[in-house]
Amino acid sequence: MTAFLEALPMVLSLDVMLIIFISAAFGLFVGATPGLSATMAVALLVPVTFFLSPVAAIGAIITCSAMAIFAGDIPGALLRIPGTPASAAYVDDTFALNKQGKLALGLGTTLTTSAIGGVIGTIILVMAAPQLANFALNFSSYEYFWLAMLGLSCATVVAPGEPVKAMMSLMLGVLLSTVGLDVVTGQQRFTFGVIDLQAGVPLIAVLIAAFAIAELYRKATSSDAPLPIPPPLSAAGFMRGQGEVLWRYKAGITRGSLTGTLVGALPGAGSDIAAWISYAISKRFSKTPEKFGTGHLEGVAEAGASNNAALSGSYVPTLVFGIPGDSITAIVVGVLIIKGIQPGPMVFTSSPELLNALYVVFFLSNILMVPLGIMAIIMGRRILMVPPGILYSIILLLCMVGAFATSNSLFDLWFLLVVGVLVWILDANDYPAGPLVLGLVLGRIVEENFMNSVLKSQGDIAAFFSRPVAGTLGVITLLVWSYPLVAMAYRRLRTARA
Repeated sequence: MTAFLEALPMVLSLDVMLIIFISAAFGLFVGATPGLSATMAVALLVPVTFFLSPVAAIGAIITCSAMAIFAGDIPGALLRIPGTPASAAYVDDTFALNKQGKLALGLGTTLTTSAIGGVIGTIILVMAAPQLANFALNFSSYEYFWLAMLGLSCATVVAPGEPVKAMMSLMLGVLLSTVGLDVVTGQQRFTFGVIDLQAGVPLIAVLIAAFAIAELYRKATSSDAPLPIPPPLSAAGFMRGQGEVLWRYKAGITRGSLTGTLVGALPGAGSDIAAWISYAISKRFSKTPEKFGTGHLEGVAEAGASNNAALSGSYVPTLVFGIPGDSITAIVVGVLIIKGIQPGPMVFTSSPELLNALYVVFFLSNILMVPLGIMAIIMGRRILMVPPGILYSIILLLCMVGAFATSNSLFDLWFLLVVGVLVWILDANDYPAGPLVLGLVLGRIVEENFMNSVLKSQGDIAAFFSRPVAGTLGVITLLVWSYPLVAMAYRRLRTARA
């Protein structure tokens, strides 16, 4: 408590609070801009942190990333183009709510659940950081293999439409993940002599292409009437009905917050994976799964809480063991080292006031998210007032800038346009883009950990079930795979008996 009280004046000082407000506005702007991600927003802040104190620097990064992840919901609801990958899981629902004239209800739900998820994740971070970090650190290649396989299984559950088409889209993503150098032999695969493909398919370019460029193609070839501009909204309008929504889906919001924190605590995972997993869990346990993707708030509430809770969870391995939980905390580690602070167990004793200041910033940023988020949404509706030709041209330019800025390669721009056409064609034939992206993200993780595990066990498949956590995850994954077959056999048996 002494360290906590010492941290309060460090955070509530005028200069730190000014930095927090400026970084919050910057995060909201970048997150609400299609083609730019929360990671990019944080990366752009790094040069500024050189001139700030450690508390102000970390405060700026935490606030900016939290605001950016929520702000990605705004263009998703207005244009069906998620601002950040973490918003992609439930973009169909929020966009459908907008078309139904329920924009305030949809974005109000994502705003309040994001704040609640962030607060719950921070509480868990404060109280259980060492235990969660120890649990994640004990993961070997066997556990990561089964966890990634379980994530691939979730892709077909999350996707709307026919499961067979979702599976084919998933397999295409897994195929793309094999492009590049073999993880064991180093041999080139599917590069066709293109040097730029030796490093693999550019992930950021695929994410932007799948959720932004493809939507721009669809808009350009669609004869749909432009969306009506929502009527002017007030703060009271966003809060209207939120009490009922939060109470109705309280179990899902709590479950999403816990899931997001646990997924975030696993090194290499992040808010986007946490959102997809929570959306899949929500749909799996829902009494009305057929409503998902049509403007149903159940999955929105759970996944919205999960993606912000994952942000808090990702700081668990970062602070305790110096292992980045995701790309954002990888930047945080670099900033801390620049400031002369080495993340790891000793930071809890050498700089307890810094850790407590970090906790205070987490709480403060999630509380500020509600009023600042409402202001961002009210201003965001003005996007629809811009003529479509100008608006979509600006979004295309920003998408190209976002893809180019990650690697400074013109190849990524060509890849962006080609994948955008591919996803547009798939979407026109009811093949969802979500499984493709998940297959690309998790396919590489599956292959690397499978090969490492096979080499360690010398080909003994039983070793994949030899560890308690790995065995549990393996059994759960096999049950998920076998469930459709068992259900189909059961239906046929009932039909035969009838």
